[in-house]
Amino acid sequence: MKPNPRIFLSAGEASGDAYGAALIDTLTERLPGAAFTGLGGSQMERAGQQRVVRAEEVAVMGVTEILRHIPHIYASYRKLVRSIRANRPDIAVLIDFPDVNFRLAKHLHRAGVPVVWFVSPQLWAWKRRRLRWVQQRVDKMLVIFPFEERFYRERGVDAQFVGHPLAELPLPSISREAYAEQHELDPAKTWIALLPGSRWKEIRANLPTLQELAMSDLIASSAAYTTFDGNRVRQPRDPAAHTLYEFLLPVASTIDPTRLRIYINQLNAEHLKYFGPEASRLRLTLVPNASEALFHARASVVASGTATVLAAIVGNPFIVVYRVSALTFALAKKLVEYPSEFPNMLDLDGNLPVAMVNLIAERRIVPELLQSRFTAANVASALSPLLAEGPERETQIAALAKVRNKLRATDQTEGSPINRLAEAVVDLLSTEQSVSP
Repeated sequence: MKPNPRIFLSAGEASGDAYGAALIDTLTERLPGAAFTGLGGSQMERAGQQRVVRAEEVAVMGVTEILRHIPHIYASYRKLVRSIRANRPDIAVLIDFPDVNFRLAKHLHRAGVPVVWFVSPQLWAWKRRRLRWVQQRVDKMLVIFPFEERFYRERGVDAQFVGHPLAELPLPSISREAYAEQHELDPAKTWIALLPGSRWKEIRANLPTLQELAMSDLIASSAAYTTFDGNRVRQPRDPAAHTLYEFLLPVASTIDPTRLRIYINQLNAEHLKYFGPEASRLRLTLVPNASEALFHARASVVASGTATVLAAIVGNPFIVVYRVSALTFALAKKLVEYPSEFPNMLDLDGNLPVAMVNLIAERRIVPELLQSRFTAANVASALSPLLAEGPERETQIAALAKVRNKLRATDQTEGSPINRLAEAVVDLLSTEQSVSP
């Protein structure tokens, strides 16, 4: 093995950035002379990657959103290809982000660079034709969901389930009392966590409805404490003081908290015309750590994505929500088709499940409210049984525990998923060196 291998890494989203940074830290210990280049986020840069392209410049979501950004994405992609040709890496690790990484894999394969893919593209859901690209261009596929290993191996791909990185994280240790004091929360109230997403497009699509959910509680509490003494109506000076709930809003590392507060104030101002002066009193408590918020919340509302897996691992009962453009949803509904080994889980609208926890469980254990069904009233209705002690809450908690166990690799002797990824990289580097002339 070369003493100073050149390692190309490509990750385009927040979760991939975190995984990439952890991998760089681990490989730096194993291979002190290694040099890291490619596409990554700020965490990967801090860990030691010399970024050819910044992930913040190319991360978009949805079909229509990608179409609008094609020129910029293509320019960044060409820049990465030029870097591969100019300084051929000894190995490449591609993390998720298939729209860019599949094309990079083509050039890496042509250059004779072994390719490890971590966090599988969801080919079992759609774009199944891309499976041949995996078969042709990827030397090792390391998957983080248990059903993916079987899917790929049955189709001739060298795949290994290494466990989900989030399943290895310890639960928060901060007490409820300390957490309440830290964030100025009322420990006597019921806390609900709201996770609208980690991108601004998701924030704009999902947060207004979640803010309306919180607003509904504020208005209801104000009405409950309004009195009429025969002469005039008396309303509580601070309606928020009488609400039953505290709403926690974890802020993803990809979201600017100041900008988010401004946006929430704009939403409150917009509601003034409908709800009256109580709207200005609404407070969504911004917190920095999603795991802590989920751990201490009674239940949560989570936008479809990685956060749903985190909620399952923490064991917090939740419902899944999501909204995209009408065109994106229509195309997805037409194009998404799960393989025959998946059980039939269509809802009343003919939608397949989107929450990963439901796919892992192979049944709908978590309610999903998508598109037009994602309303404040529907969220409140679906959330209510999870807040009260009863069979629905207990059943979901038990089902989430089973999902959590499935997300851990059976063989724990090889360490964490990132350690298994690092081991695969080192093994391939050694193999390539042994066969080189």
